[in-house]
Amino acid sequence: MKKLLAALLAAVATHASAGPACPQFSPNGQPPVLANAKLAAKTRTLCYSDFEVLHSGVTHGPLWSAEHLTSAHLTAAKGEVRTNKFYEETALPEGDGATLADYRKSGFDRGHMSPAGDRWNDEAMAESFSLANMVPQNPTNNRRLWAHIEEAVRRIAVSADDTYVVTGPMFTGRQLKTIGATGVFVPTQLFKLVYVPSRHLAFAVVVDNEATNRYDVRTVHELEAASGLRFPGIPESLKDKRIGGLKGV
Repeated sequence: MKKLLAALLAAVATHASAGPACPQFSPNGQPPVLANAKLAAKTRTLCYSDFEVLHSGVTHGPLWSAEHLTSAHLTAAKGEVRTNKFYEETALPEGDGATLADYRKSGFDRGHMSPAGDRWNDEAMAESFSLANMVPQNPTNNRRLWAHIEEAVRRIAVSADDTYVVTGPMFTGRQLKTIGATGVFVPTQLFKLVYVPSRHLAFAVVVDNEATNRYDVRTVHELEAASGLRFPGIPESLKDKRIGGLKGV
């Protein structure tokens, strides 16, 4: 079993392809657009088997991670075993990505953007542990509130034909923290954008990267203004709609 897992991880380490966007993970094949010029340098798209990452060589982590969920995907995901085998992304230029050493004794979790709990086969599960899919996250936040938000989104997606989810960090303020020798930026907030075309539903959840039980529900337009991202695949007519909250969070 150990040999099989090692072989799978070795294959995964070279699977991610850097290059053009992966249209299958975004509505109408239109991925998020980075409008923040300060973060535009040294970005690279990484295509995995069932999610996509826009990685930054400035922050040394993802700026967003996109996934396309279906009821069948999430049903299959229930049978997947979490590997917890974090690895450094070899598809990135040297010095752009975070290292395992950066997180050691940092006080932060390696927080998934596209969650391990959404992955529906062994390859995808292993890929989700790339550090290119991680940000430094407050441990209490990651294991409690954020985990509840991820599960709430799965409950929405399991009852729909198609659900598009974009997850990412936000960096506000002039004095940003970093960890490790690489200088991995610590997000001040995290967001999760959810779009369900069949229900004409689009909304965002924003959480401070700290030990908190509070989350904010925002419209897509509000998230665009705060995040420096645009989401062209979502109809403009839905971008000002607001939901009351998430069940079970």
